[in-house]
Amino acid sequence: MKRTLVRYRNTAFGRFVYRNQKYAPILFFMGGFIFDTLTLGRIDRVYDTVVLCSHMTLLSITLFLYNTVDEDKWEGTFIRRYSEYFPLAIQFFFGALSSAFVIYFFRSVSMSKTLFFFILLVLLLFANEFLKRKISNKYLQFSIYFFISFTFFAFMIPTLIKEMNTFIFIISGLISLGCTLALITFIFRSSPGTRAEISLKKLISLILSIYITINVFYYFNLIPPVPLAMDAGLVAHDVRKINNEYIVTYERNPWYIFWRKHHVTFHRQAGQRVYVFTSVFAPTDLKKSIFHRWKRYNPETGKWEVTDDIDFEVAGGRDRGFRGYTYKNNLREGQWKVEVITEEELILGIVDFEIKNTSQPHKGGMVKRSF
Repeated sequence: MKRTLVRYRNTAFGRFVYRNQKYAPILFFMGGFIFDTLTLGRIDRVYDTVVLCSHMTLLSITLFLYNTVDEDKWEGTFIRRYSEYFPLAIQFFFGALSSAFVIYFFRSVSMSKTLFFFILLVLLLFANEFLKRKISNKYLQFSIYFFISFTFFAFMIPTLIKEMNTFIFIISGLISLGCTLALITFIFRSSPGTRAEISLKKLISLILSIYITINVFYYFNLIPPVPLAMDAGLVAHDVRKINNEYIVTYERNPWYIFWRKHHVTFHRQAGQRVYVFTSVFAPTDLKKSIFHRWKRYNPETGKWEVTDDIDFEVAGGRDRGFRGYTYKNNLREGQWKVEVITEEELILGIVDFEIKNTSQPHKGGMVKRSF
């Protein structure tokens, strides 16, 4: 192994990497994120499941070895010889898992209050790349480990058992908490060096505070309801189902607005319905009732008022998402939004728009699209 490393360092590529090693974390970050983006797709795919479970398992093993490598039992073994690479391995697994969750959460997050949790994940991803020297801090190690572990089980358990609700989220958190505390206790008992370096009570208190914080986030709907994700959501003039395809007609955006499909101003003619169409991704065999909560902004009170909750069920497995729509008649002019929510009132996404009454068709034209 050492000879291989020496030969590698003497190559042109090896010398280039050595000269530019200060940029290596950024390059590996970009490469890892691009790799995950290209290879990870559905959380319920066998490939994705195997990759995530492998990363989580190897992270746990590496964390144990890194914190016990100075013990006499590893003397003369290959584990001791290559222990200098353990921090890099830990950082790699932290980065791989956090980038994967960023990719999955990006599908689920709406531009609403759940965006806060998504930003937190992104910050964790960047922090992992730029805090390499802090990885030896055991409080930081296990804090990040628990956060990633909680996120891992919150994704994986609903996917495996084909069910998602508040009880499952609580169970996922408890399993993560139990696994993390078991690993910490095992390391603490196995390593005199660890016992001398940290206070077990302080570390457990830190883990419990993170556990409580995540549950508070969940209670206040600050966490997207993964593994569900809203693939598409738009306000439309017409929705028709033909041969298991939904033909959606909506107003065309100006050419320079490329980040949103539908026009935010709905030009409504007399007697016309207002449709809201959504496509929701769900893992295979996972069934869930989804609600469209219609809200109108009341300028007199300055508050959003709920007008209707209309439900429909999604069943998982379809790559392009499971589709549904609701509609209303005789809507007043003004600001409207439709929240796409679960039974637990966790927000999948928001479709917001403004209704303006008009006697003429929309001058920008219409788009017909199949979903």
